Amino acid sequence: MNIHIICVGKLKETYFVDACKEYMKRLSRFAKLKITELLDEPIPEKASAREEEVILEKEGQKILSHLSRQDTVISLCVEGKQMSSEKLAAYISDCALSGKSNLAFIIGGSLGLSDEVKKRAALRLSFSEMTFPHQLMRVVLLEQIYRAFKINANEAYHK
Repeated sequence: MNIHIICVGKLKETYFVDACKEYMKRLSRFAKLKITELLDEPIPEKASAREEEVILEKEGQKILSHLSRQDTVISLCVEGKQMSSEKLAAYISDCALSGKSNLAFIIGGSLGLSDEVKKRAALRLSFSEMTFPHQLMRVVLLEQIYRAFKINANEAYHK
């Protein structure tokens, strides 16, 4: 399986970088993993709703340019569907069994994701109603993908 994580914004803190490297190493036995970091658009301090919309559209176009037709897109958004680790594992397994071997997970910037990116998604996934920094969300996402593969391999990590 091919996993592509597309993120708006770069990891800055070394502890996030180290955590991501660890999960990337663990995942390497289950899937081919690629992470694409996109530059976030600068947000004026007192941005109007229209300015924020333009920023979302620009970031959305950058995200969409990194997707292929074969990608099954999973966008992370607060209004998305919440699921247990077991249900995410089942979703990933179902994708693999139905020939959808390219999964693209999308993490937006501080303003979220454009409507266009959300419309492209086969699944809108929410980890919580709470808001998380996108750097932390990348670590959590990698851990949950790793957990899903361990569940699907009937290995004990997930308990």
